[in-house]
Amino acid sequence: MRAIRDRLREMYGRPRNSPHREPVEELVRTVLSQNTNDRNRDVAYDRLRERFPSWEAVRDAPREEVIEAIRPGGLAQQKGPRIQHILGEIGDPIELDWLAEAPRARAIDYLTELPGVGRKTAACVQIFSFGLPEIPVDTHVYRVGGRLGLFPEKASLEAAHDEMLAITDPEDAYELHMNLIRHGREVCRPRPRCGECGLRRMCPWYRANRDSLPSGRSATGRG
Repeated sequence: MRAIRDRLREMYGRPRNSPHREPVEELVRTVLSQNTNDRNRDVAYDRLRERFPSWEAVRDAPREEVIEAIRPGGLAQQKGPRIQHILGEIGDPIELDWLAEAPRARAIDYLTELPGVGRKTAACVQIFSFGLPEIPVDTHVYRVGGRLGLFPEKASLEAAHDEMLAITDPEDAYELHMNLIRHGREVCRPRPRCGECGLRRMCPWYRANRDSLPSGRSATGRG
């Protein structure tokens, strides 16, 4: 894992975390990010905050007003009621600052018991809000980690989260998360660009599939 960290660092640098200590904000942003891109998520989030003066106002608003506010983020009919349900479950006041000092297991259990909140969302709240060591396993991390053999083939998302946490030095969690995502977006895509990959010599997937890869840019880096 440290060798992978070092190679990714050579390729993409060393991203630094700046925890914003706004866990409710992170929770809502992560819900809005589901099945959309970052730009649409941010537009939906900004419209929500402009429309309503507080999280209590979001929770208590007519459902259709919340849905209309977040419509640019996609799946608004599902995400609007989910956000209101989550805010309702948190109670009064709507704040989650206590998570920063809570035992990890208690914090993750609490978050994943909220409606529609899974391990990835819980991990995002912990790492981006408080800088706590987590590696949220999104589509890119799951694809890259699976190809690199960092967790068993066809592992569940929960098992992948547990394995990534177990094999990662806590101080490297944010850096690895960000660089694995970037690698998944730029190189280790669904159709991988193995010829451009600085990790291919340590990649079981590449060793197993290199003879069947096409001879174009996705395999060799030459177009």
